Amino acid sequence: MTSTLIRYDSPFSPFSQVTPDIAVRRSPDFHHALSLPWRLTAFGAGQARQVDGRLRLALMMGSATAYSDAQISDYAAPRDFTWRPPARLEVTAWAEPEAARLRGTAGFGFWNQPFMPGARGFRLPQAAWFFFSAPPSDMRLALDVPGPGWKAAALDARRAAFLALLPAAPIGVLLMRIPALYRRLWPVGQWALGVSEQLLDARLLAERHTYALDWRPDGLTFAVDGAIVHRAPHAPRGPLGFIAWLDNQYAVVTPQGRFRFGLTPIAEAQALIIESITLSTE
Repeated sequence: MTSTLIRYDSPFSPFSQVTPDIAVRRSPDFHHALSLPWRLTAFGAGQARQVDGRLRLALMMGSATAYSDAQISDYAAPRDFTWRPPARLEVTAWAEPEAARLRGTAGFGFWNQPFMPGARGFRLPQAAWFFFSAPPSDMRLALDVPGPGWKAAALDARRAAFLALLPAAPIGVLLMRIPALYRRLWPVGQWALGVSEQLLDARLLAERHTYALDWRPDGLTFAVDGAIVHRAPHAPRGPLGFIAWLDNQYAVVTPQGRFRFGLTPIAEAQALIIESITLSTE
């Protein structure tokens, strides 16, 4: 089988489907104006700018009364999601200031954007990414992994096992409020959701590092500077889109039925600086 390399630094066929017999590489050049499929978006106090050959996603100081976001993505709508396994992601990036002073959420990777501004409907979430959240966020989806923090994480709520368990969810939520039952029952729910997480040292965020994600049909491998930090036994099937972002949202989601979503104030300017992004298939 002959593979063809397609470089997406021109507007030609920006949303072609990624298929196993075509090798695809997407790598934006931050020294020049971006072309499709790359899209920069900013809301509220967010800024997305190319500075000195790097991409700076920033939030200026702001209140919790309005949503603020800065992001780069390779899609405009769900029909543009193209990534399926096997695929590989490499991102070289860091954040300012250090993680202890960051607010909201940030990260980069593949997901299906469960809901979009101005669009109808909701998609069950799928994601494979490096994800950061700061308190009051508390998404405790993996047993013995804290809710907030800098993580290598995967989730696939479209797995048949999760859909089969949905009718029993109300009773399961009540039972898992008993600690002993939670430790016995939640591993089943976590497996059904395809949740796999590893908490990373948050100090990594303040330093320049290269993050890699290898996405295969049978699992995911996460690495930092070439060292493996997590292996996930399940992987979303896709198709998914790429996103890197910084925003002022928080979310509380726990197996015990705690759900809360909102916005958090940004007391000082913060940024996610991206030196390079490379997405490819084999």
